[in-house]
Amino acid sequence: MSSYYVYLISSLPLLNFSSHMPFSLEEFFAKCQNLVPEVDILRLRNVSSGILDISAAGILKDWLNFDTALKNELVRIRAKDKKIDPEKYVRLPDFPQAHISVIALSAHRHNLYALEAEKILDQERWNYLDQLTLGHYFDFEALLIYALKLKILERWEKVENANKEDLYDGVLVN
Repeated sequence: MSSYYVYLISSLPLLNFSSHMPFSLEEFFAKCQNLVPEVDILRLRNVSSGILDISAAGILKDWLNFDTALKNELVRIRAKDKKIDPEKYVRLPDFPQAHISVIALSAHRHNLYALEAEKILDQERWNYLDQLTLGHYFDFEALLIYALKLKILERWEKVENANKEDLYDGVLVN
């Protein structure tokens, strides 16, 4: 059934970090029906809902390692500001990398503008997913990356559609 991946993936619209979602994750899963084995659809659903297999291999393992390293760098920076030991908050596996430190520092500099900092982090996550795409154009990994990108877009869609007045009132009241 993997031969159907070519047809499915080539029919999906290109995703861009600065654009809106072409369809929801549920619609994406519906498009996968009858073209993708049920076990793979379940894996896509799990990944998009945050249920990640720690023993994952390949692209998913690379993605988890990158995201964990990014979060760990943010922990180290914030712990330094608060003068506390970051090691009890660091998650494993921990693979510190210079370019991830630069990303975390850049986001931390925009800390006064939380949304801007989050946008920097998600843009870097998106860029990393683009790197992972290399060599995976019409296989399950391409669908996995597509689902992860849809999840990022879904998050920003929620932010954009949030009732700003209610959020503002909630901050002032609390």
